[in-house]
Amino acid sequence: MSIKKQFLRTKDVCKVTFELSEALSATATSATVVGEFNDWNKTATPMRKRKKDGVFYLSLDLAKDREFQFRYLLDENTWVNDEEADSYAPNPFGEAENCVLSTHNPDEA
Repeated sequence: MSIKKQFLRTKDVCKVTFELSEALSATATSATVVGEFNDWNKTATPMRKRKKDGVFYLSLDLAKDREFQFRYLLDENTWVNDEEADSYAPNPFGEAENCVLSTHNPDEA
């Protein structure tokens, strides 16, 4: 899995691209990114499958200088964390931790 961040100079957003691993993409029929940025809506941000390698991916413009909790939802019933998350936070349901994504630009510190 990977998370790529691109800080845009002309906009006050960070373009974030989420990608599942090839192994998870090969076994899942659907994937979504669910988090604070979409009010934990399970259907709001479906990932697309790339034709060249079959990997699920999604790009979002998120507000700069924020932290967002999120998780991946595969096949509408399996929650997965990203090992490249910036950190992790306790899940209010007690079953696992949520991933934390920071959109603070390290070059503007």
